[in-house]
Amino acid sequence: MTHSSADDRRTITGKRRIAFAVHTDAERLPHLAPLIRSLALTNPDVCEDFVVLHPGLPDSAFDALRALHPRIVTRHADSRTDVFRLAGYDTVIALTPSMVVLGDLGELLRMRHGVGAVPQLAGDGGRSVRPDGLLVVQRADVADAVADRLTADADLDAVLGEVLVPVDARYDFLTRRLHDDTPVPAHVAVLRFTGPFDEPGYGPATEARRRFEMYDEDFRAAYRALPGGKHPDLLAHFAPPLLRARPSLDLARTVADGYRGQGRYDEAVDVLAPVLRDRLDAPRCQETLGLCLMALSRYDEAEAHLLLAAASPDVAPRAFAQLARLAWVCGREEDAHAYARDGLEADPTDAGCHAWFVRTRPDAPGRPEQPEQPEPAPAAEQLAHVALFAEGQENAGDKVLPEAVRMCFDSDTGPRRWYRQPVHRLVDEAALERLNARRGVIVGGGGLFLPDTSPNGNSHWQWNIPDDVLARITAPLAVFAVGYNVFDGQLYRRGRFAESLRALVERSAFFGLRNHGSIERVRELLPAGLRDRVRYQPCPTTVARHLVPGWTDPAERSDTVLVNCAYDRAGLRFGHDYGHFLGEMATALRELRGRADVRYAAHMPADEKFVHDLRREHGITLPVEQLYDMSNDGIRDLYRRSRLVVGMRGHAGMIPFGCGTPILSLVSHPKLAYFLADIGRPEWGLSVHDRSLGPRLAERAAAVLDDHTAAVADVHSAQDLLWKTTRSNIEELREIFGQA
Repeated sequence: MTHSSADDRRTITGKRRIAFAVHTDAERLPHLAPLIRSLALTNPDVCEDFVVLHPGLPDSAFDALRALHPRIVTRHADSRTDVFRLAGYDTVIALTPSMVVLGDLGELLRMRHGVGAVPQLAGDGGRSVRPDGLLVVQRADVADAVADRLTADADLDAVLGEVLVPVDARYDFLTRRLHDDTPVPAHVAVLRFTGPFDEPGYGPATEARRRFEMYDEDFRAAYRALPGGKHPDLLAHFAPPLLRARPSLDLARTVADGYRGQGRYDEAVDVLAPVLRDRLDAPRCQETLGLCLMALSRYDEAEAHLLLAAASPDVAPRAFAQLARLAWVCGREEDAHAYARDGLEADPTDAGCHAWFVRTRPDAPGRPEQPEQPEPAPAAEQLAHVALFAEGQENAGDKVLPEAVRMCFDSDTGPRRWYRQPVHRLVDEAALERLNARRGVIVGGGGLFLPDTSPNGNSHWQWNIPDDVLARITAPLAVFAVGYNVFDGQLYRRGRFAESLRALVERSAFFGLRNHGSIERVRELLPAGLRDRVRYQPCPTTVARHLVPGWTDPAERSDTVLVNCAYDRAGLRFGHDYGHFLGEMATALRELRGRADVRYAAHMPADEKFVHDLRREHGITLPVEQLYDMSNDGIRDLYRRSRLVVGMRGHAGMIPFGCGTPILSLVSHPKLAYFLADIGRPEWGLSVHDRSLGPRLAERAAAVLDDHTAAVADVHSAQDLLWKTTRSNIEELREIFGQA
């Protein structure tokens, strides 16, 4: 799998596409190998496209480079100045074949404005910038007309003017400064040779480059031996050939971990299983193998390997937590509880084991009394609801959403009228029988078309149901307000998912997705004859005002602006721009705090990272509303009484919108933009990568606060179409399910 198979939605999220670029000819082409090796070994967690510009070399000339990097891109170019017009990228870091990377390039990756370059000493004693050195080009700042004026001999100072941004000399340090065998300063990040690589009198510089003149096998081994985090694309590229050359159990685990990070669970198993077997001296390898087998729904094998891992005191708590999850997925509540208890005996502080212990404990003396529940209606009068049912301090949106789905069909949303089937739990023969006993099965809502939250080999999305079991569902089946939730840049091996999706659409009496972006993505994976069966059904949280019994719009609102951020899959959300995002948010919040009481709405504990980072980096402290500890009514009440919500999570926009509250969305996932497009309000969204996010957010928030009555009326107006669509779909589904 290559990066080209990643979901690419940059035009929707605004996420920057970054590339390193080098212009070369046949003579200098061999010099690129040490450069690429140096980049990987000094920046092991960085893997952006490496674009080789060339005057027309044959494609086979780059085979050796492709062995060194998984994202080599070749393009025809007449000169190096073509880096200023390199299509498909927002930021281009231009290197030269005469360079070698010696240090961290994070500062260059984070640059957002202008054209960065190192002013070099000129013949007249002054300093100027020429196009032959390091360049960090923000393509938005270089118009085509300006790029046309740039030649190999151009004076960048004159052509670019104020767009030019000085960069510290350590990022383009010239070897001519190191005559008489002067050592290379420790702070140098990029060393550029101004003469032959082995020129006498420059021994330390020559030796600095010679470190990266190595055989490919040694290079891979050096990368693998580096401490700290490594980019999964690089790891997956380097490790398999190394495993063939230097097989070992530890290396097999490294390869498997790389594959697991990319969702390539079958390949991870193929690497580990033959060399591991039932060895007791490799508990972490047993753990990795068990997790990958569980992701493939090979539960018996997974359980055996996790039990072997649990024999080690160091690994036991994690292994027992996974064993508890596995047993729960398979419907074995008592075993899940026992595994969680074993994990707590190994480590009483383990959070994972504690969560599963609480979730699976049976009613017993000493357990806090639960409210009495009415006698369930006969199965034939109930509807089955397949959904993610959040518990404890899990995502607040995932608590509100399932109830909102049930509200669409019945004012009684409890266990008397509804049978709950957790979406991640395996639908086995017993579960199938229970589903078929109901008058209908509703799957959704939420972003269930996602490969990695709880991976399974049966469907490759969140509902853990084999195709043969799905084919035997006889109760009317409705997919309701589900979303295609793949992140921008996320790898998704769609083969098994497409097969499962086709079977699901064929079997469903109703198939409704929560935004037109999801409809488009899903239709791409279906045969032509099934595409028209995919319909629009908005998330029911967006019409809460019409669903909640006895709802009244607030006569008065608190002078509160709520802010929410999300941190799951942070690398996919922010790329290299998190520091920029945090600074821009600080700018906006300072402005907003002069107009309202700004508070932070945490949908789950991990969301509070924003509050801690904001205080540490910018000295701003926000009070926190812990929505994950609130009831659904409490969450809706908080949102409906606020004047504005600025949210990054999908339901930090959809829930307040459904409560009639104005929203602004921080777009780091396509689904937020999809929703705003559906309601015809794209201007309510701002990309987290926006270079002017702070002032723009402050300006749009001020407009909402200045004319709040009109803003609320605009929300109500946008909600009307969603309610009309939902009401029509509900009427159709009631006919399908029949009246209980």
